[in-house]
Amino acid sequence: MKNSAISERKNQSISRGVGMTTQIYADRAENSEIWDVEGRRYIDFSSGIAVVNTGHRHPKVIEAVKAQLDRFTHTCHQVVPYESYVRLAERLNGMLPGKFDKKTIFVTTGAEAVENAIKIARNATGRPAVIAFAGGFHGRTFMGMALTGKVVPYKVGFGAMPADVFHAPFPVALHGVTVADSLAALDRLFKADVDPARVAAIIVEPVQGEGGFYEAPRDFMTALRKICDQHGMLLIADEVQTGFARTGKMFAMDHHEVAPDITTMAKSLAGGFPLSAVTGRAEIMDAPNPGGLGGTYGGSPTGVAAAHAVLDVIEEEKLCDRANTLGARLKQRLQSIRDDTPEIVDIRGPGFMNAVEFNDVKKGLPSAEIANAVRLKALDKGLILLTCGVYGNVIRFLAPITIQDGVMNEALDILESAIREVRTA
Repeated sequence: MKNSAISERKNQSISRGVGMTTQIYADRAENSEIWDVEGRRYIDFSSGIAVVNTGHRHPKVIEAVKAQLDRFTHTCHQVVPYESYVRLAERLNGMLPGKFDKKTIFVTTGAEAVENAIKIARNATGRPAVIAFAGGFHGRTFMGMALTGKVVPYKVGFGAMPADVFHAPFPVALHGVTVADSLAALDRLFKADVDPARVAAIIVEPVQGEGGFYEAPRDFMTALRKICDQHGMLLIADEVQTGFARTGKMFAMDHHEVAPDITTMAKSLAGGFPLSAVTGRAEIMDAPNPGGLGGTYGGSPTGVAAAHAVLDVIEEEKLCDRANTLGARLKQRLQSIRDDTPEIVDIRGPGFMNAVEFNDVKKGLPSAEIANAVRLKALDKGLILLTCGVYGNVIRFLAPITIQDGVMNEALDILESAIREVRTA
């Protein structure tokens, strides 16, 4: 079987709207490695977009799912509930930041978690409006698209977005937007576009994912908390990509001195099985009437079983510490390359949620061409990378936190070789 043959079949049978970063068709995967249908091995620095923080097919996750399959696969929690759902909610309630009582619901995808967070916020406050940030990504459903601060490719051609969604600039010093600029823009928003008394919530990624791996400054997050408290708004932290040890702490908001009212989670929560969650202040989460929240597949038994195993692995294998160690190694290598590669304008990211940003030196502008060329060169050498950012000029690194030291060293050598070859070319 050939990748090219499957790709031709794909072109005939699957909507072109489903974009694909590579034309590698997976046959099997283990920890940080993937083998395609032609038998070629790749090092995976994407983790299915931050889904397998605990690695592909972690033995404990697989064991937990197999055990669940031997018991039951689906009852719909809203019809015949199960204790594992309750126990997972208890675990998340206990580990998320904030010294207040919390409650949780489980759904299926990150976009679904965001949709439900907005529903809950509107219900709890009785207000319709929501504020998000430029560069943020919150999903491909209609509310997710409306909240997302990036037009191409997410909003193009899909018509009118839901109303009462407003955007403010996210502070990115590298691109000339300071914390003061962002806060001033919020103030102008309240004066020109929306009465703060109509705003249900502000939603923010503690580290922007698709937007370019820009970390929210501490004073910015503190200011958002103050604004929300002042005007009776809720603060929603979108931890879909940042959660579960990726940033060197269990949640990215653990890096800040303030707690959100609501947190959305997905991706690595269940180590490759579809599961997402919304956790928040108990009184807020209890605002909707029974039946207002849920979903047929929400909190699937297999996903819940996998999530319990993921939380155990993170604790037992000290993956928060491991993320900090791996991120430091990656940034150190990138810094050594930067010394004679002026196209690298920034290296950043907490824990093992890291990125490198490229500019065209002659033009002094962001260069998607360089970033994509590095991605393709690395792929040709057996390393899977992802690009991101509003300008497409950022490479983000999302390898499994369980990656073996030897494989990590091999990946860093490939990365350095790819960057240097692209610059020479």
